[in-house]
Amino acid sequence: MIDTKPESDPYIEHRRLLFSTAYRMLGSVTDAEDVLQDAWLTWNSADRVAIRHSKAYLVRTVTNLSLNRLTSARATRETYVGPWLPEPLLTSPDAAMETEMADTVSTAMLVVLETLTPVERAVFLLREVFSYSHAEIADTLDRPEPTIRQIAHRAREHVQARRPRFDTDRARREEITARFITACSGGDLNAVMELLAPDVTAWTDGGGKVTAALRPLHGPDHVARWLLGVLAKPQSAGVVLEAGTINGELGVLFAAGDMPVGALTFDMVDGRLHIVRLQVNPDKLNGLHTPATAPPLPGR
Repeated sequence: MIDTKPESDPYIEHRRLLFSTAYRMLGSVTDAEDVLQDAWLTWNSADRVAIRHSKAYLVRTVTNLSLNRLTSARATRETYVGPWLPEPLLTSPDAAMETEMADTVSTAMLVVLETLTPVERAVFLLREVFSYSHAEIADTLDRPEPTIRQIAHRAREHVQARRPRFDTDRARREEITARFITACSGGDLNAVMELLAPDVTAWTDGGGKVTAALRPLHGPDHVARWLLGVLAKPQSAGVVLEAGTINGELGVLFAAGDMPVGALTFDMVDGRLHIVRLQVNPDKLNGLHTPATAPPLPGR
C-alpha cells in the first residue's frame, strides 16, 4: 500500500499517465500495474533533490521498465497456447467519444503494436500518442536523436500500413452491438451470421485454460457456429452478455453473476463485424471492473 499525499507526490499526480504509458506498451493491465509498483519503489528510493523534472523522470522510469518487461514477455508469448490477445480494459463511455485517443488504446491497435519491436513501440507511443519531441524521447531511451528519428519514421510507417480501417459511427455500432447480443443470447444462428462480414475472422484467447479456438476462425458460418456452440455449453449456463465500453470502443462483456468471464471487441466494416476478438483467458480479465476503478487512459 502506497501511503502518500496525492497533492504533494508527483507519482500520484502523474499515475494516470504512467499507467497509460505502461498499458499501451505492454497490452496487459496486470503487467502495467506491476511496472507502476516497481516505478514507485524506484521513485521512493531516489534522491528527489537531484531530480529536476519529476514527470520526465517517472515517464522515463516506466518506459524503460516496460521495455525490459516487454522484451522478456516476447519469449513467453512464443510458447503461448493459441492466439495471444491483449488484456481488455473497461473504460468510461466518454473515452469512446474521443475517437483519436480511443483508437490508440483499441484492441485492434494494441494488436498492431505487438508487431513492432519493443523499442519501436516505445518510440511510437511517446511520439505519436504522448507527443514527446524526438529530443525528449532520445533522453528517455538514452539513444542519439537521429536514431530516434529513424525509429519513429519506421514505426509510424509500419503502423499506418497495418492500422485497421473500420466504421467509427457510434450510433451504428450501438445498433449492431445490441442486435449481436440479442442474436447470441437467443441462439439465433441466422441472425448472428447476418451480422458477420463474408470474410469475417475471429481470434479467441483462452491461454490454454478455458475453451478457445487454437487457430483463427474464418467465415460467417464457422464463426457463428463456434460462438453459439460455446454459449450452449453447460459451463456457460448463467453467462449474460451485455454492452460495455472496452478499450475505448463499444463491445460485449460476458459475465457470470458479478464475475467477468470474457470480453468481445470487434472491427466493423459496412455495418458488419469484420474482425472479432474474444478474450476469455481468466488470467487476463483483471481490467474488466467498473470504469470507476479501471484507470483512465489520458494523453500526455
